[in-house]
Amino acid sequence: MQKLIVALSFILLAPAVFAQQALHTNNVILVTADGLRWQEVFGGADKSLIGNEDFVADPAALTLRFWDDDAQARRKKLMPFFWSVLQAQGQLHGNRLLGSQVDVTNNFWFSYPGYNEILTGYRDDRIDSNDMVDNPNVTVLEYVNGLAQFRGKVAAFGSWDVFPYIVNEKRSGIPVNAGFRTAAGSDLTEREQFLNELQPQVPSPWPTVRLDAFTHHYAKEFLAKHSPRLLYVAYGETDDFAHDGRYDQYLNSAHQTDAFIADLWAWVQSNELYRDTTTLIVTTDHGRGTSPIDAWKDHGTEVAGSNQIWFAAIGPDTAPRGEIGTAAQYYQNQFARTVARLLGVDYDGGGRAGAAIEALLE
Repeated sequence: MQKLIVALSFILLAPAVFAQQALHTNNVILVTADGLRWQEVFGGADKSLIGNEDFVADPAALTLRFWDDDAQARRKKLMPFFWSVLQAQGQLHGNRLLGSQVDVTNNFWFSYPGYNEILTGYRDDRIDSNDMVDNPNVTVLEYVNGLAQFRGKVAAFGSWDVFPYIVNEKRSGIPVNAGFRTAAGSDLTEREQFLNELQPQVPSPWPTVRLDAFTHHYAKEFLAKHSPRLLYVAYGETDDFAHDGRYDQYLNSAHQTDAFIADLWAWVQSNELYRDTTTLIVTTDHGRGTSPIDAWKDHGTEVAGSNQIWFAAIGPDTAPRGEIGTAAQYYQNQFARTVARLLGVDYDGGGRAGAAIEALLE
């Protein structure tokens, strides 16, 4: 009887074990760039905006830095990591000019509903504002952190001060360094101490969003110090500079975000624990408008195009297909389950989460 029980247990558990053995990913880094349009990601600087003095302080300087008549050269000027390493070794989805479409499923097309959809795998119409309200839903971060093999190995860093509520830090127990928070603890590294000292000395243009450099370096230091299995990093400047109507700073921030992501990936590839066992996924919470000309500043259901997003990925289980140029439709609600699958975890958001993106799991 005991042998029979053991045999039956093996049969029942085998699919999960085999599913995990089929993948090579042990760690996932999920990155979001708030409100970064697919138009700039796939086409580089917008010709109608780069020389427009209503949105650009020095059109000549910005044009020199980011313009090229060739769209492929232009986008590489703006986001060189995307259009060198990611294009060669990963996948980029969302160039609607080629038929590759990625959309949100929530009804609001702004940040909190978008981040909830990314992190839970489903839309929730109760989340209809950007208010500091604890998320009633369990995110994939919280779900994974609740599993014994991942407990204490999940963390989130964001520039926007609402992320502790989106992740529901109080309930989930996940450490969230967001807004103007500093690194905490009695064993701070020299870099963390320096960042803690520097952050209050550098004014942010916005009362609720810190500059992305602090988010990046806090996250990178945590990565080196604590070796998380699942790390979420949310950059925010692109959205805020866009709302301010500063297309020059929006482009500068997009370029710097690309550099931050390149820095994360370079660190991953230099670290024995993470090299060849880590998948990086990059996406955004919402799109932006295109017409009339100043619609690029805004988003929401009243702004056409705000539902249009994109994503990119690189890792040991993602075939290097580069820019996807065939007709395909993906949705924002598919990221949570994809992250879980990469980690060998069965997460379905209570039966509501979108399907995993199989193209990233081949």
